[in-house]
Amino acid sequence: MKNFELTHIPKRSAKPRKAGVTMMMDKGLSLREVEDFIESSGHLTDIAKLGFGTAFVTNNLQDKVNLYKSAGIQPYFGGTLFEAFYARGMVDDYIRTIDKYGLELAEISDGSIIIDHDEKCELIQSMSKDRTIMSEVGSKDSGIIVSPAKWIKMMSNELQAGSWKVIAEGRESGNVGVFRPNGTAHTLLINRIIAKINPNDILWEAPKKQQQVWFIKLFGSDVNLGNIAPNEMIPLETLRLGLRGDTFFDFMPADYADRLKQVNSEEDLADSEEEDED
Repeated sequence: MKNFELTHIPKRSAKPRKAGVTMMMDKGLSLREVEDFIESSGHLTDIAKLGFGTAFVTNNLQDKVNLYKSAGIQPYFGGTLFEAFYARGMVDDYIRTIDKYGLELAEISDGSIIIDHDEKCELIQSMSKDRTIMSEVGSKDSGIIVSPAKWIKMMSNELQAGSWKVIAEGRESGNVGVFRPNGTAHTLLINRIIAKINPNDILWEAPKKQQQVWFIKLFGSDVNLGNIAPNEMIPLETLRLGLRGDTFFDFMPADYADRLKQVNSEEDLADSEEEDED
């Protein structure tokens, strides 16, 4: 949706899309809040994750699922809930539960527990026959270090098993997985991953603005991003379109951007000289 015309705005793929996917994290929105969210940001949202185990205690769960689906947003229960079922030997109950609520998207993860990787891939292969599967790679425990080679092997195997997207762990906090404890991107790890895995097949959890900016600068406006707070969906889209200072020049022609930067630099220099004279 565009309310008016601007030149040099990157083209965004339309929903339903395979690239440039945005996943919003719902940590307990009420039905009224979901309605308001859809009115303001539904057109920008591809996926709504009902984070961690919130689906277990959410009022009017079916109504919430139906609201998202009616707006063209795919809702799903976060991967930690799958792990809660798995840890209790209740995978079949999990499948029956997501089918009961009419969920066409599901996540298989092992960020909080350890699942044999061959078994995880078998689960992906089995469940992907009847629904869309995303799988998550990386631990939620900052003390567990996964080597780049293992990230690549797991992502590759899970995509081959039937995952639509592999989710690169970052948590809601944005300080584990593909991020360092201070929240900055683990550049070496990410570069090693994308040398072997198509970035379009990866959804990067990036809850913080500086992380979103980093990925947009690296991959462009149609990078897949997740764990976005409801009130950050519109700000994220403006980052994608070069309408905020952080990405303002990224999608303009190089000569135009250079000219503007030079003018700004000359004005700053003139201001500095005036201050020195004072």
